[in-house]
Amino acid sequence: MSLHTTTAQLVTLASGGGEHVDEHASISPYVTGIGAFLGLMLLLWITTRFNRDR
Repeated sequence: MSLHTTTAQLVTLASGGGEHVDEHASISPYVTGIGAFLGLMLLLWITTRFNRDR
């Protein structure tokens, strides 16, 4: 494969080619952010319970 052919294929792949159709609703970024925050707070709480010597 030449550099030109590889580049052309990568550009076609990156553009999506109009083939992907999103038929379902996406997860809300707020739900994802709140879930990540709560997960990190839980891990922080667990860590502080095991580190009682301070």
